[in-house]
Amino acid sequence: MKEIPLQSLPGIPTLLGLIAAGLASAYLFFTGVQTDSPLLLVLAFVMGVLAGFCLIGLYMVEPNQSAVLSLFGKYVGTVKENGLRWNNPFYAKKKVSQRVRNFESGRLKVNELDGSPIEIAAVIVWQVVDSAEAVYNVDDYESFVHIQSESALRTMATSYPYDQHEEGQIALRSHAAEISQHLEQELSERLADAGVQVLNARISHLAYAPEIAQAMLQRQQANAIIAARTRIVAGAVGMVEMALAELQKNGVVHLDEERKAQMVSNLLVVLCGERSTQPIVNAGTLY
Repeated sequence: MKEIPLQSLPGIPTLLGLIAAGLASAYLFFTGVQTDSPLLLVLAFVMGVLAGFCLIGLYMVEPNQSAVLSLFGKYVGTVKENGLRWNNPFYAKKKVSQRVRNFESGRLKVNELDGSPIEIAAVIVWQVVDSAEAVYNVDDYESFVHIQSESALRTMATSYPYDQHEEGQIALRSHAAEISQHLEQELSERLADAGVQVLNARISHLAYAPEIAQAMLQRQQANAIIAARTRIVAGAVGMVEMALAELQKNGVVHLDEERKAQMVSNLLVVLCGERSTQPIVNAGTLY
C-alpha cells in the first residue's frame, strides 16, 4: 500500500456554487408554489437535495495534514492541499497528521550485554510520511510506534554493555552517538511499513537498577582508583629514571646499586604517597 496523490476541488468556490444552487432551488420552489407548477416544485426539490448532499463532500485540510479518501472500502487517494476542499460526497475521509511528533518511552528494566539489570528510556522524534501506509498497513499507527519503540529499545540495550571494559568496545554510557544511531536504524526498520520516518532517537535515562546500583558504584570507584594509581606510578617511575640519569650525566654524585635502590624507594614513596612526607636530614656521612 503506497500513497497515491489525489486532486480535489477548491472548497470555497464549490461552497459558493452550492449556496447559489440552494438559492436557485428556493426561488424555483416559491415560483412553483405561486404558479402552481408541479414541474418547478419537483425541480426545486431535486436541486435542493443535490445541493445539500454535495455539501457532505466539503472537508478541511490543515497545514501538515493529509486526508486519506476511500470509496466503499477501496483506497482512492490522498489529498494534501491545505484549506477547504471538495471531493465526491461518497468518499470516506480519514485525516492523518504529518507534523513532527515526539514521545519519551517509560523507564524499561532490561539486562545489558553482561547480564546486569539496568534502567533505560529514550526520546523518539517521528513523523508520518506515507498516510496510506499509516492508515491501512497497521491498525493504530500511534500505538504501533510506541510499542515498537519500546521493543527496539529493549533489543538495543541487550546488545551493548553498560560500561566499556575493553579498548574500542562500544558501551551504552560512553558512546551516546553510536548508540543513538543504532537505535534510530532499528526503529526505522520496524516502522517503515507503517509509513513512519524516525527523525531522531536518543537515550534520555540510563542507570543501573536500584538493587545493584550501590555495588556498581563501588566497582566504578575501584576502577577509577586503579586507573589513577596506574598513572601516578607510571609518572613516578619516569621521574625517578630522569633523576638518576641527570645525576649520572652531571657527575653530581656516584651511587652504588644499593644506594640507587634506596634512592628509588624513597622517591617512589614521596611521589606515590597519598599524604605529604616528612623529610629526615642525614647530618652524618652517606655510609
